[in-house]
Amino acid sequence: MIDKKTLFIVTALFIISIGALAQKSYQLQSPDGKLTADIVVGTDITYSVSHQGETLLSPSSVSMQLADGKSFGVNSKLKSIKKNSANQVIPSPFYKRSEIIDHYNELTLNFKEDFNIIFRAYNEGIAYRFVSTGKTDFIVENEQATFNFKKDYNAYIPYVNSKAKNIEGQYFNSFENKYEYTLLSKMNKERLSFTPLVIEMDGGKKVCIAESDLESYPGMFLINTDGTSSLKSNFAPYPITTEQGGHNLLQQVVTARAPYIAKCKAGAKFPWRIVIVSSDDKELADSDIVYKLAAPSRIQDVSWIKPGKVAWEWWNHWGLSGVNFTAGVNNETYMAYIDFASKNGIEYVILDEGWAVNLKADLFQVVPEIDLQKLIDYGKSKNVGLILWAGYYAFERETERVCKHYSEMGIRGFKIDFMDRDDQPMVNFHYRAAEIAAKYKMLVDFHGTYKPTGLNRTYPNVINYEAVNGLEQMKWNGTELDQVTYDVTFPFIRMVAGPVDYTQGAMRNGTKRTHRGINDQPMSQGTRCRQLAEYVIFESPLNMLCDSPTNYEKEQECTDFISAIPTVWDNTVAMNGEIGKYISIARRKGEIWYVGSLTNWDTRTLKLDLSFLGEGSFHAEIYKDGANANRIASDYKKETIAIPTDKKLTISMAQGGGFAMKIYKK
Repeated sequence: MIDKKTLFIVTALFIISIGALAQKSYQLQSPDGKLTADIVVGTDITYSVSHQGETLLSPSSVSMQLADGKSFGVNSKLKSIKKNSANQVIPSPFYKRSEIIDHYNELTLNFKEDFNIIFRAYNEGIAYRFVSTGKTDFIVENEQATFNFKKDYNAYIPYVNSKAKNIEGQYFNSFENKYEYTLLSKMNKERLSFTPLVIEMDGGKKVCIAESDLESYPGMFLINTDGTSSLKSNFAPYPITTEQGGHNLLQQVVTARAPYIAKCKAGAKFPWRIVIVSSDDKELADSDIVYKLAAPSRIQDVSWIKPGKVAWEWWNHWGLSGVNFTAGVNNETYMAYIDFASKNGIEYVILDEGWAVNLKADLFQVVPEIDLQKLIDYGKSKNVGLILWAGYYAFERETERVCKHYSEMGIRGFKIDFMDRDDQPMVNFHYRAAEIAAKYKMLVDFHGTYKPTGLNRTYPNVINYEAVNGLEQMKWNGTELDQVTYDVTFPFIRMVAGPVDYTQGAMRNGTKRTHRGINDQPMSQGTRCRQLAEYVIFESPLNMLCDSPTNYEKEQECTDFISAIPTVWDNTVAMNGEIGKYISIARRKGEIWYVGSLTNWDTRTLKLDLSFLGEGSFHAEIYKDGANANRIASDYKKETIAIPTDKKLTISMAQGGGFAMKIYKK
C-alpha cells in the first residue's frame, strides 16, 4: 500500500515528466557557428544565447498579452516550424558602407493562436520578432521581453533624461542621455532606460540589446525593478488625450493614457528584439544589424536625396563679427552664411528656431525680418540649399500642406524637433512625416526624438537623427559634464542604432580645466583635432558645422578638412577601441580613406594597422594634437607624411585629444 506522501511525490514527478515531454526545444546557429540560440516552447516560450559554448543570455521568456485575454506565447500550441537561410547584398547608399552583406539563418515557429515568432541568427547577434497571422485587428495590452543574465554584470545604462520621479512622467524625454556604469543589480529601480544598452560580460565580451523595424508600435524601454541581474521591457501606454504645450507650445503633452500599449492591424509585424554579441569592443562600432533588420526602402527613386554638410547658426548664436549689420534672425545674416557655405563647398544652410513667429505653432507665419523666397533664390544662385527647423506640433498638424508649400518654394528639407516621445502615435508620426516629405522630395532630420530603429533604411530621406547628448550641451555645461568620456562611449552603444546629429566642429576648444559653458561664444571640451576626428568617427549623413563663418574663416586649414570630408561612405573599418577610453575608425569614399581617433582624458599612443589600404604607396595629410594641446586645446599641427611600407603608423593624442588623417595614393 502506497502512503499519501509517496503518492504525492510520484504524482509530482509524473506531472513534471509530462511537462518536460510537452516542451519542444530548437536550436539555431549563426552562419559561422559561433552563436547559438536555444529556443524552448512549453507553457511559455524562452530563448537563451551562447557564444562559442559560453552562455551569455540565460533562458528568457517572451510573450505578448492581448486586450481580449488571449496571448502570444503563453500556453500556445505550436503548429509547424520552418527553417530558412539567406546570404544577400543590401544596397545602402546613405550609410557607412555602400552595401551590406545580409547573411543569416532563420527559424519560424508557427502557432495555432494566429501568430509566428521568427528567430534569426547572424554572426553578430540573435534577433526575434512576433508576427500576427490572424485576420482581425487587435489590441496589445503589454509585451514581455526579458533579458536574464547568469551573473551580476556591469552595464552601461542610458537612463532617460527626464526629471520625473514617476515612470509615467519619464515617457516624456528627449533621449539625450548620459551613461551610468553600474552593476545590473544596482540599477535605479525607479528609472527607465532605453536601448541600445550594453552589458559587460566575462573575457571582454559585450552584449548589446537593441531593436529594429519599430513601426506602429511603442519603443522599448528597459527597467530593473527587483535588484536582480535581469532586465525587463517597459512600453509607454497608448495616449488617450494630449494637449498643446511644452517648448514654445510646440509639443503635445500626454494628459491620459490607455491600459494598453498599441492598436494593431491584422498581420502586424512587431519590432525585432536584438541581442548583439561582440568579442572586441570595436565590433560594436562596426555593427550593421539594426539596418539589416529594418524594412527595405519604400522610395523607388532615391536620386534626389543628397546628403551633405550644413552651415548652422543656432549653436554659435548667429556669431558673426566684422560685418556691418546686427547678426541674428534676418536676411543679411543668412546671406552671409550662404556665402560662407558656397565658398567652402558646403551643401546646405539651416534656418533654425526663430524664422517662424514664436508661440504660434504655425509654419506659415514667417517673422518680418526674413524674406524666405529671397533667401531661397540667393541660395540657388550660390548652389546652396536651405533646410528649415520645425517644431513638432506645427509640422504635425499640417504636414502635407507644409511639405507641399515649402517644396514648391525650393526648400530642401526639415529639421523636425521636440517630439520627445516614442509611444505608438508618435512612432506613427515619424513614418507619416517621412512618407509625406518623400512625396515632395524633402529631407528629414529628426531632432528631439527617439533613437533610430531602421527608418533611415525604409525611408532614406530620413537622413539623420539626434537622440544623442551632443555638442549643444557644451553651451550651458561647464566641467560638470564630461563630454570627452561620453564621446568615446556612445559610438559603441548609441551609434549601433544608426546615425547621430551630434553637431561637431567647434573652433573654440577647452581643456578639462579651461572649458566653460558660454552661450554666446561656446566652446568644445577637448582638443581641436578631436573636433576634426569626430567628422570621421561619428556617423552622420547630414553633418553640421556648428561654429560661425567668422571662426571658420580664421581657421581655414581646419575648415578645408571639414568641408572636404564626405558624409556617406563606400566602406567603414572599425580599427580599435575600448568603451569609455578610445576609438579609431577608417572610412573610404572612392579612392580616399579618412582615419579618425579619439581618446578620453588620458594621453594615449596607438599603433594603427592600415593594412586595409592594400598594395601601393600612400601619402597622408595628418592633423595631430600640438605639443601644447594639454594646456591650449586649440593647438594642433598639420603634416604631410608617407605611409610606412608595413602599413603600421604610431600616433599620439593629448588629454581629450584626437587625430585625423586623409590618405590618398601616391
